[in-house]
Amino acid sequence: MGIIVALGDAYCWNKIHKPGEAQNGCMVNGKLYPFGRIERTDDCYRCSCSEDGMECCSLFHTPVAYDNKKCKVVFNKERCDYDVVQKDDPSKKCFVYARVG
Repeated sequence: MGIIVALGDAYCWNKIHKPGEAQNGCMVNGKLYPFGRIERTDDCYRCSCSEDGMECCSLFHTPVAYDNKKCKVVFNKERCDYDVVQKDDPSKKCFVYARVG
């Protein structure tokens, strides 16, 4: 029996700025980031910011295949990733069969 793990590309989005909208950088969820590459936003995205627009991709992959009767998903903001833990004992991790980005 084999295990298949789906590792897709991270979830990405982009925003095109209106003329003059981005004079000092790019705004993401109320925080201004400087022009250039942003390795990690407060919301766990890697972004590229320019006067023309902004493109961001998530640093995390969402678990989609796990024992959802015994386990729950918790976002770990320090690691920018989801932990899948037992509902009865959150100190114990659960096996994840697949994640998507």
